[in-house]
Amino acid sequence: MRVAIAGAGNVGRSIAQELVGNGHEVVLLEREPKMLRPERVPQAEWILADACEVASLEEAEIAQCDVVVAATGDDKVNLVVSLLAKTEFAVGRVVARINRAENEWLFTDQWGVDVAVSTPRLMAALVEEAVTVGDLVRLMTFRQGEANLVEITLPPDAPYVGQPVRAVPLPRDAALTAILRGKRVLVPTPDDPLEAGDELIFVCVAEAEDSVRAVILGPSAVHNI
Repeated sequence: MRVAIAGAGNVGRSIAQELVGNGHEVVLLEREPKMLRPERVPQAEWILADACEVASLEEAEIAQCDVVVAATGDDKVNLVVSLLAKTEFAVGRVVARINRAENEWLFTDQWGVDVAVSTPRLMAALVEEAVTVGDLVRLMTFRQGEANLVEITLPPDAPYVGQPVRAVPLPRDAALTAILRGKRVLVPTPDDPLEAGDELIFVCVAEAEDSVRAVILGPSAVHNI
């Protein structure tokens, strides 16, 4: 893929290093000369430019990019970059960083954002995921499709412990995508039995979360929220 990243701070450079390491073509846009450090990610193309200006995005050939990542430390900048990438250059996938939790409601498809990554929310979700058993934890939201990545750690008394995946009547618009069991990551098949302590990873729409919770943990799990 060709990926453009607005913001060459620690976050932007880290993303660039990961993507370059995975064989992707990366362009880093940075408006502060002191932050322009090509030696940090020499395999990437570096451009000194303001990503909030259409001319700068044209120079970076944003229209040729598969993905644009708005990764600056300023939420206003990230929103403008996202909107320009989507509306002016028709970029297929726009990922935006949310720095302040109170701004999360703005990062929607109306601003051109396909996936919004909230550092505060993600850290809170990871804390919950690490310590919560017997409840649903939302890990990430995919804004364009209004779908969420959620996790449930099975308690010993969950209704389908010991039963195969095929026995679980998941609601519409919900899919079990992975089972984390100890140090293993399992791609679930219909014959795989569920075990107490399994971490079940689902992708589902927000409206289906209560139904997933009720199926996996029992109806009382919803009533007790």
